[in-house]
Amino acid sequence: MAKNHGPTVKDDEQYEALRRDGASKEKAARIANAGSRSATGRKGGRSPPYEEWNAERLRRRAAEIGIEGRSKMNKGELVSALRNH
Repeated sequence: MAKNHGPTVKDDEQYEALRRDGASKEKAARIANAGSRSATGRKGGRSPPYEEWNAERLRRRAAEIGIEGRSKMNKGELVSALRNH
C-alpha cells in the first residue's frame, strides 16, 4: 500500500515507483501530478530537442531552472543536466 504523501502528490503509487527507480523528489512529484498515467507519456510542446539549441540558450534555460555549475558545463553536460533535472 502506498504511503500518503499529502496534498502535494496526487498519485502516491506512481510517486513511490518513480522514487524507487531513482527519480528526484521534484521530478517524481511533477510526473505523479501530471494527471492520468497515459497523459504523461505524450509528447510535449513544439520546442526543438536540446541538441538543436546552442550552448548559450541551454545555459539560460539551466539558469531558469536553477542548475548549479552551469557556467562551467559544455553543451553535452548542459543537455544531460536539463534532462535529468
